[in-house]
Amino acid sequence: MQKFDHVLLASDFDNTLVYTQSALDNGTDIPPMCPRNREALDYFIQNGGLFAISTGRALPAFMDYAKDVPMSAPCVIANGAAIYDFRTNEYLYTAFLGKAIYDHMAEVLARFPTLAFEVYHDDCRIHAMNPNRYIRNHEHLTRSPVQVVERFADIDLPIIKILFEEDFPVLDAVRTFILSRPWGQEYELIYSNEHLLELTAAGATKGGMILRLASLLGVARKDIYCIGDHKNDIPMLEVSAVPFAPANAIPAVHEFGAHIVSHCSDGAVADVVEYLDKIY
Repeated sequence: MQKFDHVLLASDFDNTLVYTQSALDNGTDIPPMCPRNREALDYFIQNGGLFAISTGRALPAFMDYAKDVPMSAPCVIANGAAIYDFRTNEYLYTAFLGKAIYDHMAEVLARFPTLAFEVYHDDCRIHAMNPNRYIRNHEHLTRSPVQVVERFADIDLPIIKILFEEDFPVLDAVRTFILSRPWGQEYELIYSNEHLLELTAAGATKGGMILRLASLLGVARKDIYCIGDHKNDIPMLEVSAVPFAPANAIPAVHEFGAHIVSHCSDGAVADVVEYLDKIY
């Protein structure tokens, strides 16, 4: 038996494992993973640990990066809408949006006709409507070109998530509008940063999917550890035996009560591995 057998460590990608904020803001290249993080993850995995990424990114937005991340477990992607195994290139579980999304988005677009958003599928396609600078910056960050469409009806199923990309006041108005509709409770609406509002099916959160992943892997709740920096990470921090966050995490994560470690750029995930090394 190895030291970290049946221990699951799940980390957000952007601004937790790799610092990507400057790339998103300025259109620059994403820096490589902090060497401390890579060395620590190699040690964790070599000693039986299960390391998974839990990201808001859907398949096409993370595919190019996955090959550079040491992983020993399937990943939670699309903000909790799916579990995907990058080692076998297959979905293990999905929570796609249903056909009702067409009627619901028709109402949203009638109220916000110029709303900018991306639509992610189960393959590597991304559709977009009304692309703006946030979509173009995000396109650069994910290395995934979007296909622009004029009508939502021209977008085919399956849809894994919708990502609204606007200034915060617009996003807040969209969120308020959706939640005010009779069908609003059919969806999760959560911010992954101040310009990105994610829509997934009800129940599709990082926390719920981490618990499902742990069940698939035979990991006990007491052996789940998660680290993340933003609001969309809080659901998985809630299921973590000890919730961790990098020093660069937003105030809401600090206020949640996460155990704060180093800045992402300085090896936040390595700090978590060092913590686990002491208690196992």
